Amino acid sequence: MMRFHFEKNLEHQNRAVESIINVFKGVEIIEPFGIEKEYVNPIFNKDTNFSYVNNIGSIQEQNDIKRNVKGKSNIIDIMMETGTGKTYTYTKTIFELNKLYGIFKFIIVVPTIAIKAGTINFLRSESAREHFKDQYGKIIELHVVASQKSNKNKKLYMPQAVSNFVNAGRFEKDKIHVLIINLGMINSPTMKKSYDKTLLDKYSVPFDAIASVNPFMIIDEPHKFDKSNKTWKNIREKMKPQFILRFGATFKEYENLIYTLTAAEAFNRNLVKGVIAHITEFEDGKNVFVRFVNSNGKEATFELTKKGSSKKIFKLIKNESLEKIHPAMKNLIIEKLNENTIILSNGLELKKGDKINPYSYAEKLQEIMIKEAVKNHFKLEKEYLTRNIKIKPLTLFFIDNIDEYRNKEGYIRKTLENYVEVEVKELLKKEKNEFYRNYLKKTLEDISKTHGGYFAADKRENDEVIEKEVNEILHDKQAILDLENPRRFIFSKWTLREGWDNPNVFQICKLRSSGSEISKLQEVGRGLRLPVNQYGNRVKNEQFYLHYFVDFTENDFVEKLVKEINDKSGAISREDKPEKLDDVMIKRICKIYKISEEELLETLDKNNVITRTNKFKENGFEYIKKNYPLIFNGVNSNKIKKDTEFKKKVKIRVEKYPLLKELWEKLNEKVILEYKIKNEEQFKEIFLDFLKKYDPFKPEIFQEKIKKLNFENYEAMVNEEISIYGEENSFIQTMSYEEFLKELSKKLYINIKTLHNAFVEAEIEMNKYLNQTTIRLFKQKFDNYLMFNALNKFSIEYQKVTGSIHPTKITNSDGMVKKEIDSSDIGIFYSEEQVSDDYLFEELFYDSDLERENIKKEIKEIIVFTKIPKNSIKIPIAGGKTYSPDFAYVLDYENGQKKMYFIVETKDTDKDSLRDEERIKIKHAEKFFGDTIKIKFKTQFKDDDIANLIKEIYKDI
Repeated sequence: MMRFHFEKNLEHQNRAVESIINVFKGVEIIEPFGIEKEYVNPIFNKDTNFSYVNNIGSIQEQNDIKRNVKGKSNIIDIMMETGTGKTYTYTKTIFELNKLYGIFKFIIVVPTIAIKAGTINFLRSESAREHFKDQYGKIIELHVVASQKSNKNKKLYMPQAVSNFVNAGRFEKDKIHVLIINLGMINSPTMKKSYDKTLLDKYSVPFDAIASVNPFMIIDEPHKFDKSNKTWKNIREKMKPQFILRFGATFKEYENLIYTLTAAEAFNRNLVKGVIAHITEFEDGKNVFVRFVNSNGKEATFELTKKGSSKKIFKLIKNESLEKIHPAMKNLIIEKLNENTIILSNGLELKKGDKINPYSYAEKLQEIMIKEAVKNHFKLEKEYLTRNIKIKPLTLFFIDNIDEYRNKEGYIRKTLENYVEVEVKELLKKEKNEFYRNYLKKTLEDISKTHGGYFAADKRENDEVIEKEVNEILHDKQAILDLENPRRFIFSKWTLREGWDNPNVFQICKLRSSGSEISKLQEVGRGLRLPVNQYGNRVKNEQFYLHYFVDFTENDFVEKLVKEINDKSGAISREDKPEKLDDVMIKRICKIYKISEEELLETLDKNNVITRTNKFKENGFEYIKKNYPLIFNGVNSNKIKKDTEFKKKVKIRVEKYPLLKELWEKLNEKVILEYKIKNEEQFKEIFLDFLKKYDPFKPEIFQEKIKKLNFENYEAMVNEEISIYGEENSFIQTMSYEEFLKELSKKLYINIKTLHNAFVEAEIEMNKYLNQTTIRLFKQKFDNYLMFNALNKFSIEYQKVTGSIHPTKITNSDGMVKKEIDSSDIGIFYSEEQVSDDYLFEELFYDSDLERENIKKEIKEIIVFTKIPKNSIKIPIAGGKTYSPDFAYVLDYENGQKKMYFIVETKDTDKDSLRDEERIKIKHAEKFFGDTIKIKFKTQFKDDDIANLIKEIYKDI
């Protein structure tokens, strides 16, 4: 069974966690006294000095947030867009606050049962528990609050979850206690009534008991918790949290906002999938809609509007069909009718003024959309399941009529199964990949197993097949992604919204209207997460798209989504035509381009861009767009598109390839790396050297200095403390020595006897370290040892495994250059700017600003250069790593008499951060090329100009 593997150090999540824990640096901590100390959190006294206020202000400035500190407030806000790992981030925050400050009791408050279920599934999953235990040596003990059933004849005790949470003590060294509760439960009688006490209970009212432990609180989806309602009052006044950390993509208003990851940033930094909208047209229905006018509780009034005819008014009562208004709505019935609100039989709630298009429910339209979604699904599936490391895509359908799916002869079910059968049989006629052929054959054995559904009504069903479907969809992401499982289509209403996601949802087909104007980001949110591969590892550094199928009534879907993303992100629009250069633009230009306001205005005045009052002259705004493009930080044009306008290919300048041919073919040689070690005895000596120098029994330890101001005898003193990031490997034996050696031997590819002899000779007391954590540390550190020592402790050689080079990413199997390739292989961003005349491709696709500048730059020494397509060149490096350069240049040498080749790896980071590793990788690459051709290597860091690097190369000749 496939298991998810979480990444430890994603930069956007780390920054959020660090921002939170830094809020409490230097704040006085008051430890509780006596027996209470075992059961309650220490208290941060934020009012004794200015640390709390100063910390928040400093963090806001560091994170480019306008300084706005409310020192009296205990609320801290963290804004993270949908799909970027909010639950993971606040879970890591819990562990960090425990490690650094000893906080061990937390409350997670969620708005809905669905989000509660999703959070519980995450925190209790084996993958998450092992991931965090490996890092922190602890687990979360989860306490889930459920309602109490009344019993008139027996004593009634406090909810067990609350009692267990409150009475849990610090003596459970390996546990952090988390109480999870949803909005409805907070307002229920369960939490506020008085119960009979047990011997362990000090309090009879749950709210009082919770407040007594000085809890830290995390609120998920804060926009659902209005400060004017009773829920908020119960949270603040009854539960009395020390601090409230609010995590969400949407806020009604911010309070001590310390971190933002906007929607535009999430899309542009490739932290989520892009979106391609597929819009199904149905000519007759484009200009027809039905508006719900109002209701008096007994009768609902509708207005039908058609182009070219007068409006008509209809009045319907409960259980009456909307077919009376328009024949396309024959399956829609008014199920509930309240004042100014109605609920239709498909679960759609309409409020006064909401509009729907009757053709959204027409069977013919649904059939077209199902057909297109199925066809595109198999196109994606063929691409992702014929890779070496596979990714299983899923498609999610939102439907309006449950019976048409649940009934075995239902229209939606039969339509799907018919199209699936047709597509699979067509694929099998041509498919040669053995794995995918077998997967398709399994599909034909029982097509009903390719899909499953989840609806609220399923809870009332007593059907094992449905129960299995629901469990897979709601609770077992790994099972549904298993390559042995043929299920790939999921059906629901809007039930699968916040709180549910699966990273491998690549398509959402919306067969029903969403009624009133809900957030477009919320609609696509179920499919934005980056996918995981067959081993449960997140796949990044590649452009993925969520395909979103809607009908003609949402022809402006893309425009609305882009506008929502940019509005939420505070972006300056390129499409606007402002009259003047305002303060927002000035500040953004000065900050991004590191110039003073005076320098900017002087430049603009000199170039005749603005008047004295900062009004734009003719083409003035065009000058800003051309010369300061980075201020327009809205979502990139290549991230969200209609299917009809999506640019999938980039053309190659075929005539330039012959100049690159020799270098390209050398880069694409198929080789393996061989370690040149004489015998097993020499290998043992190498391994002993590794044991001495790398200490594989301890993880890497990072530390920070915390300076705290204290007063002694009326004199200010500075005390320095060290905060450790990292965990000593706990001395726990979980396996026998024999099991340990076998497992380590498999991981390191080392003879078991050699391992044993080395441990004996090194006199290591192995019983302390017989666990999986040690094996992981060995693997990580031995790989690094091999990489850094392969060229001096022993030698390596590259051996060709085949004489075949073609096909490659830019050539066909006959060695001829292709006319075009997938644009996503060159870059996830697109710019309309002009590329260099010497560049191999006609258009500018790129992955970083550094690459963008390289591709635009005209340099006289260059004959031809190319961005190297993704995953095409991977030169093996000792220790299992690879060297993957980003650019290949052919340079003029000795006034055109000779050619020299130049290979560049771009790093959008500082020079010092990866210097040693880059140096070693380049030495391996030099060994790979040998002296067969004149070639130079460089790593380009973010402050390096490519022209200067080329000049350095020429100096060395």
